[in-house]
Amino acid sequence: MMLVMTYPTDERNVLGGRLEPCGGDPVTGFYRDGFCSCGEQDIGLHAVCAVVTEEFLAHQQAVGNDLTTPMPAYSFPGLHPGDRWCVVAARWAQAHGDGVAPPVVLASTNQRALEVVPLTVLQQYAVDVPPDLSALD
Repeated sequence: MMLVMTYPTDERNVLGGRLEPCGGDPVTGFYRDGFCSCGEQDIGLHAVCAVVTEEFLAHQQAVGNDLTTPMPAYSFPGLHPGDRWCVVAARWAQAHGDGVAPPVVLASTNQRALEVVPLTVLQQYAVDVPPDLSALD
């Protein structure tokens, strides 16, 4: 089955631009649409588009957030290092505080992540550096 991603019309990324897709294999997002969209139902704020690492996955398991075990009932395949996933902003911040935060795709990270994590912190983990670096200032 091929995923057709439709851009959210009213959501922006942390750089102020259009929210870009985070991941389609596996399909991520609170709404499983490939985007880190944060509607009213997303009380967890799945806003940070992270490229998960082995260290991050182990940390999340240790704090009670198992991201590796598949849960088909929730369309959750279980994650592997290198997967792009919309992570709960508070969980990403917790991992940052513990020194194991994964890289972040800024263009795919919802601006609502800034309610929890400052842009300057997210920028330190950016893996999508735009051609015009002034966008990161």
